[in-house]
Amino acid sequence: MTINDGEAKFRLSQMTKKKPSMQKEEISHKGIITSVDENGYRVTIISESACAACHAKGFCTMSDMKEKVIDIPKNGSVEHKSGDFVKVTMKQKMGILAVILGYLFPFILLITTLLIVAGFTMNEGLAGLAAIAILVPYYSGLYFFRNSLKKKFSFAIET
Repeated sequence: MTINDGEAKFRLSQMTKKKPSMQKEEISHKGIITSVDENGYRVTIISESACAACHAKGFCTMSDMKEKVIDIPKNGSVEHKSGDFVKVTMKQKMGILAVILGYLFPFILLITTLLIVAGFTMNEGLAGLAAIAILVPYYSGLYFFRNSLKKKFSFAIET
């Protein structure tokens, strides 16, 4: 059974608007199961920045609230159905690793390439192009290893 996007958005908007909790060991979000298949669940969560929860967000262009859909494998212990409200968790150290892989390493790679190429060629334009170009193989590598990364960055439904 699958529920449509409009119904999922409505149900999520009716949920309490608490920020995701950052407990000692895990990051959690409230979500709604939008579909179920033999492999797992598709859960829609609303990820919001601190600005999105601010009472003055209507007067500011800084608010950021995004709907995200994640796939969660079944763990076999509890069965859920489409439309169920659930709490999705991920280990906090996995979130930190994702930030490192997605932002820190590319930044270091970009700056290092920029400085090395600029130092050897004295051509800032070439250095800028090389710095941007070096990110193509980096992100291609992440894309190539996406299935193994998907296994490492696993979400779970809290029972």
